[in-house]
Amino acid sequence: MNEHYDVLIVGSGAGGSAAAYSLAHVGRRVLLLEKGRELPRDGSTLDVDKVIRQGFFKSKEHWLDRNGQTFEPEEYFNLGGKTKWYGAALARFEPHEFEAEPAHQCLPWPISYRELEPYYEQAETLLNVHQFKPEPDLQAIVGKLTCNGAGWNARPLTLALDSNIVEHPEEAAHFDAFASVKNLKADGQRALLERVQQLPNLTVLTGQAVRDFIADPERPERLIGVRAEDGGEFRADRVLLAAGALHSPRLLQGYLEITGLTDRLPCANAVGRNYKSHLLSAVLAFSATLKTDLLRKTLLLLNDRLPHSSIQPLGFDGELLSTLIPGFVPRGFARALGHRAYGFFLQTEDGSDPANRVVAQTNGARYPQLDYDPARLPAAREEHRRLVRDFNRALLKIGLPAAAKGIPLAGTAHACGTLVAGHDPRTSVVDADGKVHGLDNLYVVDGSVLPRSSRVNPSLTIYAWALRVAERLQQRRSSV
Repeated sequence: MNEHYDVLIVGSGAGGSAAAYSLAHVGRRVLLLEKGRELPRDGSTLDVDKVIRQGFFKSKEHWLDRNGQTFEPEEYFNLGGKTKWYGAALARFEPHEFEAEPAHQCLPWPISYRELEPYYEQAETLLNVHQFKPEPDLQAIVGKLTCNGAGWNARPLTLALDSNIVEHPEEAAHFDAFASVKNLKADGQRALLERVQQLPNLTVLTGQAVRDFIADPERPERLIGVRAEDGGEFRADRVLLAAGALHSPRLLQGYLEITGLTDRLPCANAVGRNYKSHLLSAVLAFSATLKTDLLRKTLLLLNDRLPHSSIQPLGFDGELLSTLIPGFVPRGFARALGHRAYGFFLQTEDGSDPANRVVAQTNGARYPQLDYDPARLPAAREEHRRLVRDFNRALLKIGLPAAAKGIPLAGTAHACGTLVAGHDPRTSVVDADGKVHGLDNLYVVDGSVLPRSSRVNPSLTIYAWALRVAERLQQRRSSV
């Protein structure tokens, strides 16, 4: 293409859609490139068999784990990225979760909570984040848990769902891990891109996988654009990387290697490192009575004895919960159990270790590698073990026997780190404004920048970070 843009954004998830909205809204000429296509609106994205059992919409990319075994991360390539599929839980990080905590291997942010707070507010408004009243089954369970003396307390879990979703039971029972057909979930495409899609200064191209960056021939520290896998080239003054924590570092690793900057930029060694995705477990609590709640995912459970952990209900109905029961259980019995179960999602902040990293295809490797080992994070692993144990005991105490299942490496819904933000270019990749240390015009606006993942879902913080980076880019341009 011959057209030149002010900003080129790679990826349309939370960070890419927020940056595109913000920059297009103020008149910048923006090109957004998305590897995948727009999702169908035929109802297939709510089909349990296609979405859950077949994994029809997942990327199916092959990766290697730390032992060289192949697996498929649960990634999605489509307009709106993982925000189309996420569970709509949008919570802020706590102010102290922007600070270093060496005992838990937590890195500091280069900015404070107060600096991100206005962008949290902006994201919450754009995404129409609000609370829902807890339903009867959950109220009964949580009421008993919080009164049993084990230290559990509950607070509302804010959701990016339309207030009328309960009038559409098929959508209300299938918003967590499914893409809405009726636009009842405020994902990045619907809540942000659609607000500016009619502007002449925004161009969105799908089916455009970016292969590599194009360097200025006279100065490799400056990018002049990107090259797609089909050979097409796109030029812009600034490039914003928003391909996600698994994919953004691979693009940057390739660029630094090709241009010889690997040996010249202090941040090069940090690229791909400090991968985080929370330590995660699913717990099914079984009852003798049918559970009839519809949304379910309306409260967050916390415990002061487990300060890096949180628990939220799964937004799964009985049909979905039955898919989590092992396959050796007869399906009829599994469905009966599922309709008498309540699901919970347990997560613990996993801290950072440089050895937990994403490695691009190097040294003849056929696939990229995700080298991650929770044993490198002993404090987090021990807290998560206690979280699962104590929660199961608390459930049993109120008459709900439970079973827990750890989420494997392939569960990358909360993937972050790998291009962490910080002040020191020897230990971080981007600065407080999102610009890659040592490069003139490459910025990162996805979850890879997060130095900490906190104890709650990272989506809202990614939206807020991207809105902040976009605004500061505009301020910098206006001051020139």
